[in-house]
Amino acid sequence: MTAKLRRTAFGALALLLGFAPLACVSYSTPAPQPPPAPKQEETKKKEEKPARPQPTGPANEVETRKAGEAAYSASYQPLPSQPVLITNATVLTATGERIERGSVLMRDGKIAAVGASVQAPADATVVDGTGKWVTPGIIDAHSHLGVYPSPGDEANADGNEATDPDTAQVWAEHSVWPQDPQFPLALATGGVTAMQILPGSANLFGGRSVTVKNVPSRGVYGMKFPGAPYGLKMACGENPKRVYGSKGRAPSTRMGNVAGYRAAWIKARKYRDDWAEYDRKRKAGDDARAPERDLQLETLAGVLDGDILVQNHCYRADEMLTMIDIAKEFGYKITAFHHAVEAYKIADVLAANDICSDVWADWWGFKLEAFDGIRENAALLQKAGACVVIHSDSAVGTQRLNQEAAKAMAAGNRMGMHLREEDAIRWLTINPAKSIGVDKQTGSLEPGKMADVVLWSGNPFSVYSRPEKVYIDGALAFDRKDPSRQPATDFDLGIRVGEVQ
Repeated sequence: MTAKLRRTAFGALALLLGFAPLACVSYSTPAPQPPPAPKQEETKKKEEKPARPQPTGPANEVETRKAGEAAYSASYQPLPSQPVLITNATVLTATGERIERGSVLMRDGKIAAVGASVQAPADATVVDGTGKWVTPGIIDAHSHLGVYPSPGDEANADGNEATDPDTAQVWAEHSVWPQDPQFPLALATGGVTAMQILPGSANLFGGRSVTVKNVPSRGVYGMKFPGAPYGLKMACGENPKRVYGSKGRAPSTRMGNVAGYRAAWIKARKYRDDWAEYDRKRKAGDDARAPERDLQLETLAGVLDGDILVQNHCYRADEMLTMIDIAKEFGYKITAFHHAVEAYKIADVLAANDICSDVWADWWGFKLEAFDGIRENAALLQKAGACVVIHSDSAVGTQRLNQEAAKAMAAGNRMGMHLREEDAIRWLTINPAKSIGVDKQTGSLEPGKMADVVLWSGNPFSVYSRPEKVYIDGALAFDRKDPSRQPATDFDLGIRVGEVQ
């Protein structure tokens, strides 16, 4: 095919898909005009009382950071939807309630009503859920989709900036590849409607996480969950000391890890205080020089201000206690410990400090710090009143989080805990929503929340059940019986042999 024909074909395809061709636009700058002369009355006022100098530049560190982040804000827009009423299903609301032969009404992208008897609006599509179950959309609080996409090649490995123990300045969203074919698989097989994508765990401070809606998009900002807070990935234990100790530099021990955290927080506190002092002086009209922006310290200062949530990779109970002590020294809060295979040993402490444990059902023993894991971990945390989350950390695991929660529930029941589906569904929906800071918007079937909903073919804690329909903000994002509602990426489409010129 000639170059001219290729351009013609591409243009036709672009018009068919609804993309407008780009046009070059030139702008002419008008000649500057002199400002109008001030009125005599205004001149007199200025002479009587000189105007106080107005501050210039950013108001304070928080505004500086938010102004920078505005350039990377979510552009996600829910797909068009119409009212949908699911009837006659077993409904798990994730509020502790189970409704037999219940109904869920979605309207304008929100949950409009939930109950045993809900009337359908005249324009609603009615879905018969007889024999089926309805839950909130599944939320994976620990994902690496997009930053470690498929195919798993070094060229695609963008999750670990393993060049320094402190890389708080990097953001996972700047590595996310939206065409990772694992996104639609998580939707279709796992009912996953939202996830937190994290950097890896090579570093003491790995960088910022990003929360996304599981929707097709040409860029990451079309997936980014509006209003979701950033997380800061931290890691303790074997990973950072192994990565940097093998390079002959600190940290090479656990005490080196802790010294690294503390040194970084000392710098971050000074950075925040310097900006606060600058802000105070400029508001008073005093001469003040703004501190130099530092992307690494901006992230850490965001944690100290409570705007960024700490997501802490940590296995051993003693190390979790140490991380809690560090947080108290510097005045920040740990939102969640991830993996946390020994969380059961300090379940009461985690409950008292309102720290979630984002755990596996039964991964253990793959390295020494994971040796003391037990299947009853989640159940014992639940018994202590702690926040329990079943997470994946795996592109395969995210496709069956429902089954992982079922295993953890069964382990608790074998020890006599009498856990119910009403309890276990919270580990997959409202608790991970809390863990990543979006529980006010999603995670449970309550009026006013986002209509992120899964209709399962049967009990979602059965290996035989599959998502039949998945709604995201009330729009039908996946339908097992309708190929036109089964998203596929460009990578899935592939390239036919012989067509590449």
